[in-house]
Amino acid sequence: MTRTVCLAQNPDADALLASDMFALLTGMLLDQQIPMEKAFSGPKVLADRMGGLDVHRIADADPEAFASIMATPPAVHRFPGSMAKRVQAMAQYVVETYDGDVTRIWSDGDGAAVFKRLKALPGFGDQKAKIFLALLGKQFGVQPEGWRAAAGHYGDEGSRRSVADVRDQTSLLEVRDFKKAAKAAAKK
Repeated sequence: MTRTVCLAQNPDADALLASDMFALLTGMLLDQQIPMEKAFSGPKVLADRMGGLDVHRIADADPEAFASIMATPPAVHRFPGSMAKRVQAMAQYVVETYDGDVTRIWSDGDGAAVFKRLKALPGFGDQKAKIFLALLGKQFGVQPEGWRAAAGHYGDEGSRRSVADVRDQTSLLEVRDFKKAAKAAAKK
């Protein structure tokens, strides 16, 4: 069975995300201050520009050369310089800590342990780690004991809070509506 995702809203980019967990993790890292579709398309853009998306190549790349790859128009991110540093720092951490195998982050332990390892990644805070844990559980079958509790409300079944809940254009719009309503409520 082939897994499908609909995060980039682009078949080629989504195919990479579905098949390459480092690409998925990189998309999550990039999902900040830009539309979700652009963030999750970023790994495919990097793969095209680098002749493949390899955690070791990114970790070992000259920082200026990698920043240039990120900044080449159209830039991978709104802030290509700072995000190049974050992507490279995450890749270096994954290589040093997990021998380049991102699946080791969630391959053992309970939900709280996986959350803790995700939160330790450069560029991942509490919220990003919870959302990614929910994405793993809801769309990738990574469901260690207690994963929903560790993911907080992002793990709620049937929710439409985050990228973890986006499976098609309709659910993307539902997530956007939820975020819009949450922002409006926060302003009151």
